[in-house]
Amino acid sequence: MSAITAYRTLLRIVGPAYVVVAFLGRVPLAMSQMGTLLLVSAATGRYALGGAAAGALAVANAVGAPFFGSLADRVGQRPVVLAQSWAGGAGLAAIVWTTQAGASPAVIVAVAALAGLATPQIGPLARVRWQPITKDVPDQRRLVDAAFSYEGAADEVSFVLGPATVGLLAVVVAPGDALLVAGGVLVAFGSWFALHPTAALTRPESGAARSTAPVLTAVLGVLALAQLCIGMVFGATQTGSTVLATAQGEPGQAGLIHATLGVGSAIAGLAIAALPERIGYPTRMVASAAALLVLSAPLLLVQTIGQLVAVIALLGFAVAPYMISNFAMAGEVVVPERVGTAMTLLAGATGIGYALGSTLAGRLADLGGHTPAFAVTVSATALALVVSVLFRARRGRGGTRPDVRTA
Repeated sequence: MSAITAYRTLLRIVGPAYVVVAFLGRVPLAMSQMGTLLLVSAATGRYALGGAAAGALAVANAVGAPFFGSLADRVGQRPVVLAQSWAGGAGLAAIVWTTQAGASPAVIVAVAALAGLATPQIGPLARVRWQPITKDVPDQRRLVDAAFSYEGAADEVSFVLGPATVGLLAVVVAPGDALLVAGGVLVAFGSWFALHPTAALTRPESGAARSTAPVLTAVLGVLALAQLCIGMVFGATQTGSTVLATAQGEPGQAGLIHATLGVGSAIAGLAIAALPERIGYPTRMVASAAALLVLSAPLLLVQTIGQLVAVIALLGFAVAPYMISNFAMAGEVVVPERVGTAMTLLAGATGIGYALGSTLAGRLADLGGHTPAFAVTVSATALALVVSVLFRARRGRGGTRPDVRTA
């Protein structure tokens, strides 16, 4: 089955409405961090407080994701995502209210953290649905491969579209209104995603025995470390781009520069479904990690915005293949009824990596500008390659779908 045929089959099975809903449902998470940063910074005149609030939101979301993923595994996605969508929307509105009311910095940061904790990780949960959706369809493996490729591309596009939309709304209307729009989109499309018929496929059968197998195995831990590395790449690259753009007198271009990373990644994510099945995920993981290192190294030499855009655009083509391999293997690390926990754990690790990468890069940038910040990006890709090589060596050179549950 070709990649195009696989995509057409998936679209025919679930219908175009589901694809749109599942995509728009994940965009508010991408909007919330940038929206919080812009709102709090503009309202208080303190960029440090804006960064602290945005960071609290991101970290709380990353920490809470595995808990809510595990809860969704136990009771089904519908009640969990529905409750989170409304709570997350209310949380974003609360950020606007407390900030505009002149609340103390501690209250603003705490409310932002609660909003992040409540916001659902719809991208990982959408990945969970594809296995039961394609259960009775011929060539399921190929279809799941294509589905994961699409999900990787959708995540990248959402993290390009989200900040860009927030930035535009902040200019056209106001930063507070931009965050309220994000909350409204979350309530509307998060609820729709929760109520979609495919959510019923994630509900455990009545009376079914729960698996007692541990979720956090050594293999899943390595994959989480791999995602932490890619999160560091995101955070450090965005920080370095902001520093360089500011030094060049174009601070407003930082978001657009970083967006080119997502564009290349989305294209590669869709194309990865065309790879033959004989190329196993561990091999794909190593190859894409090597590409990350090679393509990120020129960041240490860039001195202009034009050079930076060219390098980041190429770097993006290695991002999605790496992430898709990690998430696909994570789906096989655990028993089927714990896939939601595994997916959200990896998503949480990515968020923690983002915070770590941006923090390290920011500190180094204060000392030496954009080049030391980009050194964090390159170091993270080097660590990703080491992790990938060791993982593949332990897994062996084996087949298309390694039985990672035996590790």
